[in-house]
Amino acid sequence: MRELPDHPTILLFGASGQVGFELARSLAPLGRLELADRSRCDLRDKAAIDALVDQVQPHLIVNAAAYTAVDKAESESEIAFAINAQAPAHLAAAAARCGSRFIHYSTDYVFDGNKAGWYVEDDATAPQSVYGLSKLQGEQAVAEAGCPHWIFRTSWVFGLHGGNFAKTMLRLASERDALRVVADQFGAPTSAALIADVTAQAISRGWSRFAPATAPDGIYHLCAGGETSWHGYAQALVERAAQRGATLRVNAAQVQPIPASEYPVPAARPLNSRMDTTKLQATFGLSIPDWRDGVHRLVDQIYS
Repeated sequence: MRELPDHPTILLFGASGQVGFELARSLAPLGRLELADRSRCDLRDKAAIDALVDQVQPHLIVNAAAYTAVDKAESESEIAFAINAQAPAHLAAAAARCGSRFIHYSTDYVFDGNKAGWYVEDDATAPQSVYGLSKLQGEQAVAEAGCPHWIFRTSWVFGLHGGNFAKTMLRLASERDALRVVADQFGAPTSAALIADVTAQAISRGWSRFAPATAPDGIYHLCAGGETSWHGYAQALVERAAQRGATLRVNAAQVQPIPASEYPVPAARPLNSRMDTTKLQATFGLSIPDWRDGVHRLVDQIYS
């Protein structure tokens, strides 16, 4: 493995996605940033991955690319596994070959959601969907590749860039007279900006040559603090939007709670997506903000 210099070359895959868009901002001050989206590299093509890595010779590869259409993955399993499992395997192998460090992102969907408390990194995995299984296989491939790596598991991701639950709820609140939202699934809405900022801080504190010690390889849970349900999340969005002067047809009290059984979808969702971030905070000396902070910031940006 090559030493990480003061201004490393960072190769970011998935640069046009929700998390990648924010990473392009947060990683830029750390070194020379090379962006790779679908137009530059087809992640289903191992030869294309190898050629780009050989050309750039990065000190650090960050993979924010993912197939995230959870329900479509049930019928499009081939592409889901190609992007979420096989591509990370190829990227991590390329990182090992060129002596690069590797950062990858995973998901709460690797768990079955049946635990009563908060999930920690070494809890048993048991994905209940094609998407979850493809992401778990990606984790396993990265861990087996032999390169220095961190895998950040996150949950309920949202951001100003791209489509997500938050933006959908705000749109529907302006179009409908009532909203019916699942109230028996729990997790922490996590902003793409938080994921990107924590990643940049982790690199600076855990892999920088100025850091007191190299942070251990492995999995870290990276999500916002606190917990809520999808219903509580939707209420918080509507309430904040009203405070910002948005023209809505429903208020927070008109967001109706329903059980997940009344909203059938092709892919099973974990009932419990609460993930403990103690390991992340202790390893990198970070403090994780409450989920409401990111939600309020998003709404403020939309209605500013």
